Amino acid sequence: MQSLKLKRLGTIMEPDMNNPMEAGGVLNPAVARGKDVNLYLFPRMATKDNYSRIGIVKVLFDEVGNPKGVERLGVALEPEADYEKRPDGGGGCEDARITYVEPLERYIMTYTAFSPNGSRIAMAQSNDLFHWERLGLVHYKPYENIDFDNVSNKDACVFPMQIPSPHGHRALGMLHRPLFPGTSPEEKAAHPWDKAVQEHKESIWLSYCHIHPEKQASEKWNPAEFTSHRPLAVPVFDWEKVKIGSGTPPVMTRFGWMFLYHGVHASGTPEKEQLIYSAGVMFLSSDNPYDIGFRSFEPILTPTLPEEKVGVIADVVFPTGIDQRADIGMPDRYDVYYGMADNRIGVARLDLPQSLEWL
Repeated sequence: MQSLKLKRLGTIMEPDMNNPMEAGGVLNPAVARGKDVNLYLFPRMATKDNYSRIGIVKVLFDEVGNPKGVERLGVALEPEADYEKRPDGGGGCEDARITYVEPLERYIMTYTAFSPNGSRIAMAQSNDLFHWERLGLVHYKPYENIDFDNVSNKDACVFPMQIPSPHGHRALGMLHRPLFPGTSPEEKAAHPWDKAVQEHKESIWLSYCHIHPEKQASEKWNPAEFTSHRPLAVPVFDWEKVKIGSGTPPVMTRFGWMFLYHGVHASGTPEKEQLIYSAGVMFLSSDNPYDIGFRSFEPILTPTLPEEKVGVIADVVFPTGIDQRADIGMPDRYDVYYGMADNRIGVARLDLPQSLEWL
């Protein structure tokens, strides 16, 4: 029996159709607690032409501590760097995740830069969540015959502290989802005869970067190349059969590292196929992140509400932000913020059980 489920708390943010920067939807927010204890979301704000910025809003709560709305505060990042713009006038800063990295004593934002060469992972840093300094594109060492720097990549997030690497050193870990050529759901649907492509699925990878906190305490962080790439998890269950990707940044719990992820399966007929995005949860050992102790064998949230089934892209729930509710004396409660059909932002509650059915 499934031990974990998300309980919806409602829609927290809808696009302001009078604002051209939001006319194409607000979605997939990063989430972070500020040093002022307030909770902030960093939603992707899309125009009707899908030109994306990363906004900043403050979450408002009701008298019992449930999220009830937002106060818009402006734009955190908009396309300015060459790697965020395209020659045709397009571009974007998309789908941010934010982690307060304790050894660096600063917030690190990972986001998708819609570059001239495709989707790439970029990073920025901040001391207060309001002022962001770009750190550039993430660079990866080659893996076997794969040049990761020239592979499209999405859905990146980092751990809040250093974790054991495959070589026994402690390093900053990054979850990400490389998109190898020919392996997107659309490409696979267009070329069903290509067995090699059909057998490859978009998966969650884990890479590492060595950091030296003593050198970075008061200056701009210059990240080294990420290395030691390995697949962490691949699609296994029917609800995630097409692909999986990381969602919320990992948080430490009494069961180990927890993060939510999205899984995709196809519904309908080959002539009229519909992709369904659902959410699951994974727990990793604190001693060995490749030791997956628990993984959702069925989704903990599926698109069932009208706001989740109808939008810019239908049938999507896409978790990207998480907030532990120790602020109201409930450390086992986590509020999860997620994109709804690429158009709105919802929030749901996850309560840790006393025990889990371990793999």
